Amino acid sequence: MKCRTYNRKKILIVFLSAAVILAGLIGRLAYLMIFEADYYQELAQDLHERERPVKAARGEIVDRNGTVLATNRTVCTISVIHSQIRETERVIEVLSEELELEPGEVRKKVEKVSSMERIRTNVDKETGDRIREYDLDGVKVDEDYKRYYPYDELASRVLGFTGADNQGIIGLEVKYDDYLKGQDGTILTVTDARGVELEGVAEDRIEPVPGETLQVSLDYNIQSYCQQAAVNVMEEKQAEGVSILLMNPQNGEIYAMVNAPEFNLNAPFELNTGQDRGSMSDEAFQDALNQMWRNRCINDTYEPGSAFKIMTAAACLEEGVVSLEDTFVCPGYRIVEDRKIRCHKTGGHGAETFADGIRNSCNPVFMDIGLRLGAGRFCDYFEQFGLMELTGVDLPGEAGTIMHKRDAIGPVELATMTFGQSFQVTPIQMAVTVSSIINGGNRVTPHVATGIVDKDGNLAEEFEFPVKKGIVSDEISETMRVLLESVVSEGSGSNARLEGYSIGGKTATSQTLPRSANKYIASFVGFAPAEDPQVLGLVIIHDPKGVYYGGTIAAPVLRDIFDNVLPYLGIEKNGAMVYTE
Repeated sequence: MKCRTYNRKKILIVFLSAAVILAGLIGRLAYLMIFEADYYQELAQDLHERERPVKAARGEIVDRNGTVLATNRTVCTISVIHSQIRETERVIEVLSEELELEPGEVRKKVEKVSSMERIRTNVDKETGDRIREYDLDGVKVDEDYKRYYPYDELASRVLGFTGADNQGIIGLEVKYDDYLKGQDGTILTVTDARGVELEGVAEDRIEPVPGETLQVSLDYNIQSYCQQAAVNVMEEKQAEGVSILLMNPQNGEIYAMVNAPEFNLNAPFELNTGQDRGSMSDEAFQDALNQMWRNRCINDTYEPGSAFKIMTAAACLEEGVVSLEDTFVCPGYRIVEDRKIRCHKTGGHGAETFADGIRNSCNPVFMDIGLRLGAGRFCDYFEQFGLMELTGVDLPGEAGTIMHKRDAIGPVELATMTFGQSFQVTPIQMAVTVSSIINGGNRVTPHVATGIVDKDGNLAEEFEFPVKKGIVSDEISETMRVLLESVVSEGSGSNARLEGYSIGGKTATSQTLPRSANKYIASFVGFAPAEDPQVLGLVIIHDPKGVYYGGTIAAPVLRDIFDNVLPYLGIEKNGAMVYTE
């Protein structure tokens, strides 16, 4: 009797336990069905849906006249879906042959168990179409875009290029990436439990949004001509490189920016020196690429030499420590403390006025007026002119000025600084500062991009760049224009003279560090028309062989550029502007 009662109790306990467990399961199931339904439906949907990205077409870059400088070409991305492949060996054979890949490399990706595996990107469309015609299960061919530059080397360091992910790497491509990149789309397909796409179920497609078209101030024709001029003088003088800047000194728009030798934007990982990568370590190769991609006009500094006398003259005239009629005597040198600092004319210029000193590019004259100004005020003007700030140019990696600390500037340092030695600036800094001195005293922001244009070529958004006024007075600006015109018409810049045009400018020759290397930089900065500057140009020749004086080899380069560019821009020979609708 007791045994039976015990068994009943045991059965009852088991029953009650099972009931509790069942109730718990039912409760849990109800909770999942009611409160967690959306979550698990989403998980189930994820198991049966597969996304493939669709790249957006990157926005074009067009010059000031609408000429396309950067665009896109249709390419393909080849992928495989492991669960859908039925003929593994056939897939490996076709893909390795068509894509020119090692079969072993293809096999690893084809046999890898994953939702999708990319075999290769940036495949030309013809090859992609051929692979599609094989109709191989599990092989996907998606059309994509690859950046293409119609003019190969044109303005390579200005335009920049993109990587495999279509994002900007250097130049405008990276600076304005947010405008250019667009928004990628997706293709959504539905699969069964085995991962095989279901036929008859429509694809859900989110269309990509193309990037915007960037308009720039570069002019294809001007850039091309300047680039050819740079190549010509580089070959003639067996120079290490040549930099040329051409800009509007009134608003900062850059018409041309050359860094010869340029590199091929459609093959940016091939060295422009012709050096074989096989003989280089990975680190050495990357260093070589980094050097090739550098924009010398923006990223590198140099001693400006006598071109800086423009700033020294403007500061001393503004401060009133010198007048045009002041007289000086140049014996070919000045003794400053314990140093004998020479003039470029070793025999000396003799007696001369300040105006003569500028035309003759006489170092002793500038040492004298610099010492009158004093180190403190010299530094004040250095800052007033904006030389201690970045120009704000809309290109990445701008370098800053390398300058003595105020308390480290003694008489010798000051004397050499007056004619552009013992400190360094970038070419873009020189161009902007000279512009501010000859344009009425406005420090403009140099820039390449001007705005965004719509599909009809109309300006949809105009970019604005700051202008700082009051760098020098109108009176001093006008005086400097007259003085610098006389440098070309009567003085050391005579090789820049151009019949029918009034040209202002300044020559320069500086020695690179270390001085013992005996390497020089020849340069010339000029503007036209001298009375109302519309174009400013800077030519810099790095380490020319043979004659290395700026007035001899750099000035003629800018003269020839002006000879072609000024009429092209509608500047008549009498200096007037021709405005066209």
